[in-house]
Amino acid sequence: MTENSTGIGLGNRSDTGVSALQGRTGAGAPAETRGKTSIADGVVAKIAGLAAREVPGVHSLGGGMTRALGAMRDRVPGGSGGVTRGVSVEVGERQAAVDLDMVVEYGVSIVDVAGDVRSNVIDAVERMTGLEVVEVNIAVGDVHLPDEEEETAPDEGRVR
Repeated sequence: MTENSTGIGLGNRSDTGVSALQGRTGAGAPAETRGKTSIADGVVAKIAGLAAREVPGVHSLGGGMTRALGAMRDRVPGGSGGVTRGVSVEVGERQAAVDLDMVVEYGVSIVDVAGDVRSNVIDAVERMTGLEVVEVNIAVGDVHLPDEEEETAPDEGRVR
């Protein structure tokens, strides 16, 4: 987990002399800059994963093995929901970098989808955390064909 001192939503305020990621103490400091806010790497990964999945043309996130292991993990009671599957982040004091493994739908422009994902992830992470996103690297590992069947959960049983 990385600790960030932040006044969320302040941006660089020249009137206070305090950037959005540096807190200031004392009676003269604005209330929104007093104290520290810690933002865990997992929080940034969830934001990035959700923002990437919002873009039309993105079928799923994660490479082949990651998706297979994630599908098994999803079937286990109490397993994680997979929001961060295919997402890795590096969070510093003021900046973040995001790496995404994606599967896109057949027929879409990969370049356009990647650009839209990059923009959406940057906007979401910067808006919600106040961190500057320095890069969003995207690796497209597969194309989902319309006739490919999704992995389905096993039948509950033949008899009831």
